[in-house]
Amino acid sequence: MNDMVKSELVRPGAGVAELAEALIACPSVTPATGLVFDCLEEMLVPLGFVIHRAVVGEAPDGPVENLFAIRQGPQGSRHFAYAGHVDVVPPGEGWSSAPFAPERRGELLYGRGAVDMKGSVAAFVAALRDIPREEGTISLIITGDEEGAATFGTVKIIEHMRETGIDPDLILVGEPTSVNRLGDMIKVGRRGSVNMWIEVEGSQGHVAYPHLADNPITRLVAMLSELKAIKLDEGTDWFQPSNLEVTDISCGNPATNVIPQKAGARISIRFNDLHTGESLSKLVREIGAKHGASVRPVISGEAFLTPPGEFSAIVVDAIRAETGLDTEISTSGGTSDARFLKALAPVIEFGLCNATMHKKDEAVAIPDLETLSRIYARIVLAGLKRA
Repeated sequence: MNDMVKSELVRPGAGVAELAEALIACPSVTPATGLVFDCLEEMLVPLGFVIHRAVVGEAPDGPVENLFAIRQGPQGSRHFAYAGHVDVVPPGEGWSSAPFAPERRGELLYGRGAVDMKGSVAAFVAALRDIPREEGTISLIITGDEEGAATFGTVKIIEHMRETGIDPDLILVGEPTSVNRLGDMIKVGRRGSVNMWIEVEGSQGHVAYPHLADNPITRLVAMLSELKAIKLDEGTDWFQPSNLEVTDISCGNPATNVIPQKAGARISIRFNDLHTGESLSKLVREIGAKHGASVRPVISGEAFLTPPGEFSAIVVDAIRAETGLDTEISTSGGTSDARFLKALAPVIEFGLCNATMHKKDEAVAIPDLETLSRIYARIVLAGLKRA
């Protein structure tokens, strides 16, 4: 373990804001390894957690470090898991202060990862101090590869958990789900995502002699028009309608008087639980075949829903107890690692306000960190009690 972490970054008895500062001070642009995991381990070991760390994968998507921490409760007790990530997106330019030198200004704590999602991780660690081992088993599923390709991240921790027979009852993902105020929204599901690369082969020729060529752009545009005319669905009780968007068109033609040899496009579909990635891939392939196009789909994740019930009520009640808010239950937004974790146990996402995530001068309100920690403690204690 890194001595700097032990002596400088994690002070014994540090408050939640200080824990967040310690994590922010460890640069961890995705895919992350090393120092930030040393820091987190130093926080968890004194709380009685057994730590498993592994560095997996190779370039371009790796290497990635993952951490699984577990504190066993009494035999037969329930198991509550928290999932998150300590990798961050690149900070970019134009910050008012150094992105990996956490800075307090009034009630705000600035730094890359303050919201997404080192602040949430710190809040959960702080919450653990108020939860005795006798209440049940608690684990943390922490990856260094959520903001990137997610090839060697949470999926690898899930493999480890299955190989070792670790089976949580509930999983809380600490993504920043709140919109205007801490606790105003939680996520009980996410739409699926599939991206598709489309290519149409033609025959190059002079634009003055189109009968001697075959313009692939014409067929590509016709195919995209047919795809955009499709209404995939009207939405469901818990999901907004699925949508198909064209995200790129190219043919790489530098000449003004040449019909190109080939043309390509990329589409992205965000879909609800009326579809699967494979069913949508089949649909696009069939339409592509009519226009002489090849289609290569990459499914990022399937849609999922944790039906509102006991778990969502636990989260909503905990938020109301600390904030007085009536929480909106939602499935909006993009994908998260919950798309993998749903295979293990019911999953709900709840965390900080997301207004500054991925932006320059990312910042979290320190009172929100303190409130979030208390909410997390309530959620874990209620989740560990048998229904």
